[in-house]
Amino acid sequence: MNGALMLDVVGVELDAEEKELLAHPDVGGLIFFARNYTGPDQIQALVHSIRAIRPEIILAVDQEGGRVQRFREGFVRLPSMKTFGDLFAHNADEACRLAHQCGWLMATEVLSVGVDISFAPILDVDCGLSRVIGDRSFHENPQVAVALLREFIRGMHQAGMAATGKHFPGHGSVEADSHVAIPVDKRSFAEIDALDLVPFRALCHELQGIMPAHVIYPEVDDKPAGFSPIWLQDLLRQQMGYKGVIFSDDLSMEGAGVVGGYADRADAALNAGCDMVLACNNRQGAIQILEYLERNRRTVNQSRFDALRGKAKLQWNDLPHNPQWLAAEESIRELVR
Repeated sequence: MNGALMLDVVGVELDAEEKELLAHPDVGGLIFFARNYTGPDQIQALVHSIRAIRPEIILAVDQEGGRVQRFREGFVRLPSMKTFGDLFAHNADEACRLAHQCGWLMATEVLSVGVDISFAPILDVDCGLSRVIGDRSFHENPQVAVALLREFIRGMHQAGMAATGKHFPGHGSVEADSHVAIPVDKRSFAEIDALDLVPFRALCHELQGIMPAHVIYPEVDDKPAGFSPIWLQDLLRQQMGYKGVIFSDDLSMEGAGVVGGYADRADAALNAGCDMVLACNNRQGAIQILEYLERNRRTVNQSRFDALRGKAKLQWNDLPHNPQWLAAEESIRELVR
């Protein structure tokens, strides 16, 4: 059974405390950062040591492309997603083909070192306001974004990776960064629905994971979306019919602080409808959540988590000999020159 907490580790090898934490039954996932990576051989060794303790754990990384690519040395450098949006205006078919190829390449490389998921793609619509989203978004037009996102997701699925869309219901229309502030989006639900929700409505049945935003939309609820039963249960689960895993965004972010301490944050997120909560870069916060989960153990929907498990079709050493990888690598490298 999968636990409800996804945490992180400090370095490129496990320390004694981390080995003990990973054995805790309420730990269900682990996310890697750039500090955990020096090269393909090292990350495979780290993955092996983690799976020796918890074979069933979900391993994740933010490998979106552009500014957000945690595994770099030895991996193909990926373009920002805006690259595909810019190309779409000149050649829509080619932009969609390359988006598919990029999704496949990203997923294939991540899976080949033993990691299950990348928290990708970004479904946020770029309105020119959010610096933290910016060129991570495919496009300012939600219909163009949907066309490109669908191909990127299909590429991920072809490689054997589940897709996780973020940041529901949309982070692109607020200037503040929820890592360091508490963004408030004062638009009406009708405005949000007509723009930001378009990709989520179009693609939610193709996603195995969704991550909500630490953004408050006061015309809908006074709580950030990731702590809101209105957003997560009434809209996402019931109205939109979404069946996959709902991940909280990192509960260490400033945007989560409106709820209280770490146990309060986990309680609010899980009661709102999240299946798994993330606590990164704060070991004591993660421990507080584990203590809370010990007192408040929850039944998980195991089939949702099983859908996240990576189904690697190629191993790392196979990649330089694989024609599809060679073609994708050449195409994607051209985009970032």
